[in-house]
Amino acid sequence: MKNVTKTFRVAKRSAGFSKAVKALFQKEYTDIHALQDVTFTIKDGEMVGYIGPNGAGKSSTIKILSGVLTPDSGSCLVNGRIPWKDRVAHVKEIGVVFGQRSQLWWDVPVADSFELLRDIYKIDPEQYRKTLARLTELLDLGEIVRTPARQLSLGQRMRCEIAASLLHNPKILFLDEPTIGLDAVSKIAVRDFIKTLNREEKTTVILTTHDMQDIEALTERVLLIGKGRVLLDGTLAELKKRHGTYKILTVDYTGNAFAVPPAADLIENLPGHAVLSVNTVVLSVSQAVSAISSTVEVKDISVTGESIEETVLSLYKEFDI
Repeated sequence: MKNVTKTFRVAKRSAGFSKAVKALFQKEYTDIHALQDVTFTIKDGEMVGYIGPNGAGKSSTIKILSGVLTPDSGSCLVNGRIPWKDRVAHVKEIGVVFGQRSQLWWDVPVADSFELLRDIYKIDPEQYRKTLARLTELLDLGEIVRTPARQLSLGQRMRCEIAASLLHNPKILFLDEPTIGLDAVSKIAVRDFIKTLNREEKTTVILTTHDMQDIEALTERVLLIGKGRVLLDGTLAELKKRHGTYKILTVDYTGNAFAVPPAADLIENLPGHAVLSVNTVVLSVSQAVSAISSTVEVKDISVTGESIEETVLSLYKEFDI
C-alpha cells in the first residue's frame, strides 16, 4: 500500500421527530477519514499483526486489500494485482476470516458449505479432497463437518470458518479477530494451526486483533494504526524496548533493614518480601540486585517486564489514540 486514503461521508441528525422531518429536506453530513496516507509493504511469508483501537482504520485497510473497498487515492498492489480492479483473479489467492461474520450456510451441515465453496472457487476435486483431509486433521474437525453451523459452539464454528477460507489454498490469509470469544483451548488450537500453516505453506498472514496474546504468539512484526495513520512499524522486541524501560523485581529475603536502591520504587513491602519497580535506563537489573544484596540476604528473586498489553497501552497513550 502506498499513500492510500479513504474517506466516508456519513449523514448525521439529532434525536427527535422534528429533527427527523428536518433531515428529510436538509441533511447534514460529516466526513470520516478512515485512512490517511497509509503506506506499508509486507513480504511473502510474513506474519504481521495489525493493531489499533476501535475506529483506527484496520477493517477499512483489510477491505481495500481484499478488494471490497476502493480507496479515494493512493495505490495498492497485492500479488501483482490491484485488488478492486481484478477481483475474480484476486480472491482466488486470498482467504479472509472475520470473527464476527460467517461464510457458512447456517442451516446445512458444514460439509455442504465446503462443497459450495469448492464450486465457487472451481477447485479440482482431487485437490479439494486432499486439502479438506489435511484441514480436517490439523483443525480436528472430525464429525463437526457433518453438523449444521447453527448447532456448533463458537470455537467449533471458528475452526470451520478458518478451514473454509483455506480450501482453495490461498497465498495470503487475512484474519480479523479470529479468536474472539474463544476459550483458552480453542485459542491455542487456532494459534498452533496458523503457525503450522505459515511454516509449512509459507502463507502470508495479516492478523487484526485486540487480543495481544494472539499478537505475541503469532507475529514478530507489528503495524500500529491510529486515527487512520500508520504510527509505528517494527518488531515486537523493538516495541517492548521502546516502552519496556521498567522491570519488576520480586525479592524474598532475610534481614531487617531493606534499602531501596536509587531509581527504584517500592511497590510492596512485607517482612521478608518486597516488590520493586526499577527504571533500567538509570539503574540496570544487576546493579539493583547488587544494591539489595548488600543490605539483606536474598533467598529468592524474580525479574519480569511489561506485558504486551501494557506495552500497547503505553503506545496508545504516547500517540494519544
